[in-house]
Amino acid sequence: VTEQMRRVHHTSNLYYIPKQGDLAQMLTDRSPTDKVFFCNSGAEANEAAIKLARKHARTKHEITEPVIISAQSSFHGRTLATIAATGQFKYQEPFLPMPAGFVHTPYNDVAALRETVERIEKSGPFGLGKQKRLAAILLEPLQGEGGIKPGDPAFFAEARRLCDERGALLMYDEVQTGIGRTGTFWGHERIGVRPDVITCAKALGGGVPIGAMLCTEAANVFAPGDHASTYGGNFLASAAGVAVLRELDRANVLANVRARGEQLRDLLEAISAKPGSHLAQVRGWGLILGAQLGESARCTAAQVCAQAAQGGLLLVPAGPNVVRFVPPLIVTEAEVAQAASIFEQALADASAAAAKAATPA
Repeated sequence: VTEQMRRVHHTSNLYYIPKQGDLAQMLTDRSPTDKVFFCNSGAEANEAAIKLARKHARTKHEITEPVIISAQSSFHGRTLATIAATGQFKYQEPFLPMPAGFVHTPYNDVAALRETVERIEKSGPFGLGKQKRLAAILLEPLQGEGGIKPGDPAFFAEARRLCDERGALLMYDEVQTGIGRTGTFWGHERIGVRPDVITCAKALGGGVPIGAMLCTEAANVFAPGDHASTYGGNFLASAAGVAVLRELDRANVLANVRARGEQLRDLLEAISAKPGSHLAQVRGWGLILGAQLGESARCTAAQVCAQAAQGGLLLVPAGPNVVRFVPPLIVTEAEVAQAASIFEQALADASAAAAKAATPA
């Protein structure tokens, strides 16, 4: 990155940027996709996917009112279209009305997904006719903001089947799970169901802003001018992305993610197994784990995170009662052990403080 800054860090991407081509090749080599659009963030990557799905529905299937199904409790970004796709009303309420064309279904519920597809396709008097409307199904392989909930392979397989029947796109939001976070390069490798579109960001740039929307050739309906990003995939961002992917391979980072993820899970489950523990459940993949608080905790995940910060450990809530662990992919064995110890004390202190505050004077 420093070397790239010394040479040139930005030009218009109307011109060929060699490392952008290198990065696109590296991403498609690691996925079932053929094309890459670069942008600056996860929300922008999901915006690109939404636009691609709508144009694909209109041009390939003559759908005039395309609908994208996403999951309840999902999170896809903070732009107007991506919060419409997000299945959490708290993010939408301040900005109502939402753009049309998004429907939400319960995550990991196969029957509900089938019913949702059937419902949006009903048309005509008394709902007796059918109208092709499904443009895409947009899912996180593991819900992050929704409470660290891993996807069920059966649910994703059904989503694939429903999309194939209707020529719709199956799109995976891998902004939180992609680029090694789960112990595999992509989170959906844990599920084993092929997508048509993948979005990623965050880890791809190692701290330099970058996002990417990947798609198969069959899904690629964008023409020049359909979509663009001034800084997307510029010299600096592409150099960072190439460096990140090379380092993942050179340092065998995914092996560390798997080993440290297993270590952290074991330590958290040991805390949960102790008599009187305030920890109810541990779930997730690799180094994206959620520790769900039990009812006995009487405190919120945010309160535990605040207490942990005082002890030198940075955590973040994933909903009101789930503490999210997303350490660096290069975290060490000693650091994981230290983190678990600080968390255990923070959980005890936050719970005791909540109980004391609830006790009448």
